Amino acid sequence: MTLSLEQLTRCTVAVDLGASRTRVYLRDSGLVVDEPSLAAVNCRTGSLIAVGTLAGGMAGRTPGHIRVVRPISGGTVVDIDMAQRMLRFLVNDKIRRAWRRKPMLRAAVCLPHDAEPIAQRAAVEVLTALGARRVELVDALIAAAVGCGLPVEQPEATMIVMCGAASTQIAVLSLGSIVAAEKVQVGGDAIDYAVIQHLRSEHELMLPSQGLHPLHLALFDPARMGTEAEVRGRDVATGLSRTVLVNTAHVREAVHTPLTAVIDAIGRVLRECPPDLVADLAERGVMLAGGSAMLPGLDMMIEQATGMVVRIADKPDVCAVMGLGAMIEGKVRPMHLDPLAG
Repeated sequence: MTLSLEQLTRCTVAVDLGASRTRVYLRDSGLVVDEPSLAAVNCRTGSLIAVGTLAGGMAGRTPGHIRVVRPISGGTVVDIDMAQRMLRFLVNDKIRRAWRRKPMLRAAVCLPHDAEPIAQRAAVEVLTALGARRVELVDALIAAAVGCGLPVEQPEATMIVMCGAASTQIAVLSLGSIVAAEKVQVGGDAIDYAVIQHLRSEHELMLPSQGLHPLHLALFDPARMGTEAEVRGRDVATGLSRTVLVNTAHVREAVHTPLTAVIDAIGRVLRECPPDLVADLAERGVMLAGGSAMLPGLDMMIEQATGMVVRIADKPDVCAVMGLGAMIEGKVRPMHLDPLAG
């Protein structure tokens, strides 16, 4: 059984439930919600204090009775009730009015390629609780490929590497279907953890999550490769605040270790593909998408390991939801999509 593009054009809302950010695309309005997938909860009363950006600012700064939680992990809803409450706060009056005007509203949501049936049911329950009468499930890899502008409906190979916060998905597509795909549990969070562990072992410094931002800016700037970046954190021994100068080249070496799992997964996907499709990829290269596609050195590592040209999408973080939005708007050529397994 296949999912036709005509079914998606009947949808009004497209949703991307990411581990890092939740995004909502509304027909004729575009991207209307792009917020962190976070919620701050009062553990004593169970009340929801804040969601999205406001909850993200509270991370690591709350008293003991307030927790900042992630109801979505790796593109999968792990707490249905909390995800519903978070989405209710995130959607604005404009979306609610659109939903009230369409009593038989349909929604489309993109999920990881290997999403389990229980994960699919969780996503459906979250959206039906918000008023959707029918929910179409779309593979996030196909949605991201469409959002990148790849010709997924053509009889030729296209390869996409989608780097998220919790995982990285790799796929080769042809004729609107996935030929081979693999998922590894390495993403932006794993890279951040490698940086934090490097600073702890080399500089005896405990770095808060917010402290990674200036270091990321230094890592992403090729002109500053091999230079030093100023980082402030807490001394492991004394517990006092301390500032150190960190060599960005050494940090790049630290993040290469977890990235080797991504390289190995790309090799396995290529080995599963027919030779003709691999020949296509040698000419067209690899497309990087996802919020973590700008990880320092990732594109160069893939180029060196595969010998193929690697390109980064124009807006890699919103490729999936924009691709899904293009489908519900009818901006994609007619084709049939593989449904999610399960």
